[in-house]
Amino acid sequence: MRRFAPALMLVASFAAPATASAQATPVTSVANVLDVKAATYVRDQYLTELDSLHSKIVALANAIPAEKYAWRPAEGVRSVSEALMHVASEYYFFAPRSLGANPPADFGPPRESLPKLEKITDKTAVLAELDKAWTHCRGQFASVDPAQLTGAYKPWNMTLVQSTLAMTGDLHEHLGQLIAYARSVGVTPPWSK
Repeated sequence: MRRFAPALMLVASFAAPATASAQATPVTSVANVLDVKAATYVRDQYLTELDSLHSKIVALANAIPAEKYAWRPAEGVRSVSEALMHVASEYYFFAPRSLGANPPADFGPPRESLPKLEKITDKTAVLAELDKAWTHCRGQFASVDPAQLTGAYKPWNMTLVQSTLAMTGDLHEHLGQLIAYARSVGVTPPWSK
C-alpha cells in the first residue's frame, strides 16, 4: 500500500477545493493535500517526463528539414516552426507561472512575447529557443523550495500536481501534432526507426 501513496495523493488533489489566491503564495486549503515528500516525488517524476518530452520534440525538430519549417497542414493552422515555438512559449510562460514565478526578465509581457516567438522560423533559431525555454522551465521546477510545492498558485490556482498533469498532457498533445506534421512531410520520428 505504501508504494501507492503518491498516486492516492495525486487523486486526492483533484478532489480538494481550490480557493482564489491574490498573491503567488500557496493556498492553505490545498496545502494539506500533498506533504512535502510526496510533492517532491511528483515534481521529480514531472521533470523526468519533461525531459523525455523535450528530447522527442527536439529530435523531431532536428529531423524535419529546414525547408519544411514553413509547412502547415491547412490555412489558419500553425506551421512546423509555429508549433515548435508554441511549445517554447509554454516552457517560458505556463510552467513558471504555475509555480508563482515569472518568465525570464528578457521574455517581456506574454501578450507581446508569445506572438514574437511564433515568428521565429529559422531552424537553428527555433532549436536554440526550444533549448533556452526548456532550460528555464526545468530550472524553475527543479529549484523551487520543496515546502512550497504543496500549495496552489496564481494565475490558475493550480496545485503542483494539477499543473504538471496539465502541462505534460498539453505537451503530449503537441508532440502528437508534431509527429503528424513530421510524417506529413516524409519524416519518420527518430525513435520509431
